[in-house]
Amino acid sequence: MSDKNGSARAKPDVAALREEIKRTRAELGETVQALAAKADVKARAREQVELTKQKARAQVHDATGKVREVAAAAVGVASEKVRNATAQAGDRAALARVAGGESGALVNAHDGGMRMRRNPIPFAAMLAAGVALVGIVLIVRGRRK
Repeated sequence: MSDKNGSARAKPDVAALREEIKRTRAELGETVQALAAKADVKARAREQVELTKQKARAQVHDATGKVREVAAAAVGVASEKVRNATAQAGDRAALARVAGGESGALVNAHDGGMRMRRNPIPFAAMLAAGVALVGIVLIVRGRRK
């Protein structure tokens, strides 16, 4: 700057001017990169798709955990009910045997009850599979809305 412009400041030295130019170039480079990132629609769309995928995965994970908890609770309750019903059926079969003699059907019913008491896992597994299937159907129906 010169005195003709009305500036009372002293002339800056060359090193200071070069440093200022260097800073200005760096700022302009950053600005250009930011503008290019905003203008890159494909990249922004990919980022949005990835965020949506992550949210969906998190929701599926949460829903799966909830379904498993509910299924486990239902299996526990159902297993207890099966044990109680089996015990009652066995008691009734024993009473019927004592009261009226043993018939083939009563013996088979008693044997079936004894097998269920010894190994209730197949029934509990079928029940758990049914509960899981119902949970999956509910989740799928919920996504359609």
